[in-house]
Amino acid sequence: MAAGHEPVQGQDSDHHHWMGVQRVVSLRGQHRLYISALLLALVGTALFALTMASVVQDTWLAGADEPVRNWLLTLRTPVFTAMMTPIAFIFGPVAMPITVLVVTLTWALIAQNAWRPLMLAGAMLAGVVISQIILPIVQRPRPPAQAMLLGPDGSYSFPSGHVLGACDFLLVTAFLVLSRRKTPLLTSAICLAAVLGISLVTISRLYLGYHWLTDAIASMSLSLVILGSTIATDTRHTTYSPGSKPKAEQHSFRYGHVVQRRKGLRAYLSRRRQ
Repeated sequence: MAAGHEPVQGQDSDHHHWMGVQRVVSLRGQHRLYISALLLALVGTALFALTMASVVQDTWLAGADEPVRNWLLTLRTPVFTAMMTPIAFIFGPVAMPITVLVVTLTWALIAQNAWRPLMLAGAMLAGVVISQIILPIVQRPRPPAQAMLLGPDGSYSFPSGHVLGACDFLLVTAFLVLSRRKTPLLTSAICLAAVLGISLVTISRLYLGYHWLTDAIASMSLSLVILGSTIATDTRHTTYSPGSKPKAEQHSFRYGHVVQRRKGLRAYLSRRRQ
């Protein structure tokens, strides 16, 4: 097991199953994680606000939507279309939930704890909820239906659910894996896979004719906020500094204290009734 990732001694099996293996992280390391989480949330929020303002006012970033779309339309070939179509399906509303379910259940069974799989599932659910809130507020039409290669879609365009789902899945998974087992080779491979996956999904949505560039930018910015929230939550619940008690022991102590007080109260009431 990697250094600094020792399991907490003496914790009950239920809590171990829920929280997983807790990590010893220096106070400086915890501060870096919290600062990173805050910066991701601030950058994501600012970028989303800028993108949304551009879309609503049809200025700034939105000015690149039409040129980028027209350029991608000129690149259409049967081979390229055959490559982009399965990508849209894999990260679509049918296959993506199945993928998340399989990954989270398999991960929980292999790791023998539920914390990180539930963090991933929670991040994915948060993305869906946020997207469904924003879509009817902005009410942005999709590009012209005649250019959609997989059939017309009359739903709203901003933000892109495919891109948001891909970003959440790949970025949050990358953090949850690399925060526990980080090696140069593993870090490079996972980061490359995340960047490549997000890029392919983004290109596919624009190439197939279902989204504007700013739809994808908005989704990426929202995913940064979700990633920042995930980092902060995970750091809060699974790390402790050297010399301090692990979170599991703190929770167990509080729980035991509450149980003892309840037992004492029941004994006192029993004596009063007698």
